[in-house]
Amino acid sequence: MHSFEALALLFKEKFEVAHFPAKPATLYDPNNYFLTIGGKRIRPVMCLMGNELFGEIIPDAFHLATAIELFHNFTLIHDDIMDKAPLRRGMQTVHEKYDSSTALLAGDVMLVRAYDYLNKIKTQYIHQVLHLFNKTAREVCEGQQQDMDFEKLDQVSMEEYLQMIELKTSVSLAASLQSGAILGGAGEGNQRHLYEFGRNLGIAFQVQDDYLDAFGDPEKFGKKVGGDIIANKKTFLMIQALETAPEDRKNELLQLMKDNPADKVARVLDIFIYCGIDKWAIDLKNKYTSIAHQHLEDIAVMDTRKGPLRQLAAYLLNREQ
Repeated sequence: MHSFEALALLFKEKFEVAHFPAKPATLYDPNNYFLTIGGKRIRPVMCLMGNELFGEIIPDAFHLATAIELFHNFTLIHDDIMDKAPLRRGMQTVHEKYDSSTALLAGDVMLVRAYDYLNKIKTQYIHQVLHLFNKTAREVCEGQQQDMDFEKLDQVSMEEYLQMIELKTSVSLAASLQSGAILGGAGEGNQRHLYEFGRNLGIAFQVQDDYLDAFGDPEKFGKKVGGDIIANKKTFLMIQALETAPEDRKNELLQLMKDNPADKVARVLDIFIYCGIDKWAIDLKNKYTSIAHQHLEDIAVMDTRKGPLRQLAAYLLNREQ
């Protein structure tokens, strides 16, 4: 069994090859640039981990992992256009470095290239993999649309936000694990438990992300805290505060979101703490973490084979940045 770090290095070696032809350079250079920015590459490694949980990693798993990583980068390029984001991982986004039309086409061809790698898969499970891949791709788009819709609303319910997070983030983690397991010959029951492990892990990961943006240590977090508050983002914390705060505190919170005073972050955090949102968020993360681990325990393989997935969960959920 390989650790997450070992599989990440193995995937890096196989992924860092030329995925696109040289010409036209105006189309393919932006993608080559974007792929050099890097990232944690969690999803493709989870695919390999899902495969290895049930046996030796097969060559097709690397084709699938590559397709998953290219699809993820396609979504990032298009998300950056929609968000008008100037930076991605500290580097210029594609639409900023080139232009929006080029970024749009670059993202499109990145998606096409992902399907080229899926087409390399030769096992009997290709139809199951394609079905899951396409279902997940559709759900990620639905989640992104919901996220954009929320920007136009004054308030969003916890149920609506949770559904959006599942679609935009959790299902891609869950499907990465399950698709690897499909290639490993896992039965339907084991696939379902592994998918639910990934889905609940993804929700816990987002709770942690929302929490760190508000309460993280700036030196460890790597950026100034309160970015979500300044941007009036509907996060787990903000939604819970609006749903549970006393009327006077809720009105103050709504007014702060409209006025955007210089001390907005400090005052919103004060309301969060008054309402116990910091402790509530930790409890919520722990709840979904516990559900995820229970599904992992229910997978019918030797317990020792689950060690890398436990380590992955700890890596994702105990981070401070």
